[in-house]
Amino acid sequence: MNRTNQSRYEQRVMQAYQAHKQSGGPTYILGIETSCDETSASVVRDGRGVLSNVIASQADIHKRFGGVVPEVASRRHVENITLTIEEALRDANKTLDEIHAIAVTYGPGLVGALLVGVAAAKAISLARGIPLIGVHHIAGHIYANRLVEEMDFPLIALVVSGGHTELVWMKGHGQFEILGETRDDAAGEAYDKVARALNMPYPGGPHIDRLAHEGEANVPLPRSWLEPDSYDFSFSGLKSAVLNTLHNAAQRGETIQPANLAASFQDSVTEVLVEKTLRAVREFGAKQVLLAGGVAANRGLRERLQGRCQQEGIPLVIPPLSLCTDNAAMIAAAGYIRYEKGEFAGLDLNGVPGLSLSEQ
Repeated sequence: MNRTNQSRYEQRVMQAYQAHKQSGGPTYILGIETSCDETSASVVRDGRGVLSNVIASQADIHKRFGGVVPEVASRRHVENITLTIEEALRDANKTLDEIHAIAVTYGPGLVGALLVGVAAAKAISLARGIPLIGVHHIAGHIYANRLVEEMDFPLIALVVSGGHTELVWMKGHGQFEILGETRDDAAGEAYDKVARALNMPYPGGPHIDRLAHEGEANVPLPRSWLEPDSYDFSFSGLKSAVLNTLHNAAQRGETIQPANLAASFQDSVTEVLVEKTLRAVREFGAKQVLLAGGVAANRGLRERLQGRCQQEGIPLVIPPLSLCTDNAAMIAAAGYIRYEKGEFAGLDLNGVPGLSLSEQ
C-alpha cells in the first residue's frame, strides 16, 4: 500500500473511531484468535458482554500426532477462519457494519497460525475502515476474567497454559509486570509429558487431572522452589522425577498405581503454583487474584487455589471452563481496553511468535 492509500485508511479509521465515541453508544468488538490449534471468533459488547464465542477446535486432528503440528494447524485455520467469523456474527445477530473494531491475537504462538488471523483482521479493518487492535495472547487469557467479574487493582494474575506459566502484577488496565515465568517446561507441557509416560492421549492435562482425583498423593516427588526470593517456575525436574520413578519401579519389578502417581505429580505442581502466588499477594499487597490460561480448567489447581485464597482472605476470580482454553472472547475483552485508549495497530501488523507480554 502506498503512502496516499495508507493515509486515507488511517483517516477513515480515526473518523470512524471519533464518530462512535461521540455517539456514546455501546462498542461491539469482533475478536479473532488463531495462535495455536483453535480457530475462534467472538463478538463482545463493551469489553464484558459476550454475544457470541465460536471455537473450531482441532484437538481430534492433532491427537493422532501426540501434539500440535504447526503446518496442519495453519492449513486448518485457512479453511475455518471465514466460516468461523460469519458464524460469530450470525450468533451475535450483528453484521460487520455494526462492528466498531477488530481485535486479533498477534503473538505469541505458531507463526503460520497467527498470520491467518492477522491477515483476516487486517482485511476486515481495511475494507470497513474500522480500527485494528493487536492483542497479546496472554493478555487475552488474563482479561477472560473480566468477562466474569470486574478487575480490582492492584492484582496478581497466575497464568498457566500449555506453553506459559507466569505470575503477572497489574497496577491498572493494560499494565503488565512479569514477576516470574517458567525457566523450562511450562506446567501444561509437564502435564502432557507425564500423561504420555502414563500412556494417555494428547492433550494430557484433563486426563491427569481426572486420574489424580482417583488416587492418593503418596509417591515422593520434588517441589521446585528455586531461589528463596524467586517467583520463577521450573517443572522439567519434576517431569524427569516422574519418569525416573516409573523407570526404577519397572527395573525392580514393582507396580506404581497410575492414579497415585498422577495425584502426587499434580500435588507437586499445584503446591508450587499456589504458594508462590500467595507469597506475591502478600509481598505486593494485591487486592485480587486472577487465574488464567488453559490449565485454569484443572480441577485440582482450582480447588487448591480457592482454598488458600479463602484462608488468606483474598478475592479470587476464575473464568468458567469455556473461557479457560483459547477463545476469541478473551481477545475482544483485552482489545476493548486498547480501543478505549485509542491504541490501534497499522496495516503493517504482523504475527510475532515470541512476543513478550511487556511489549503489549
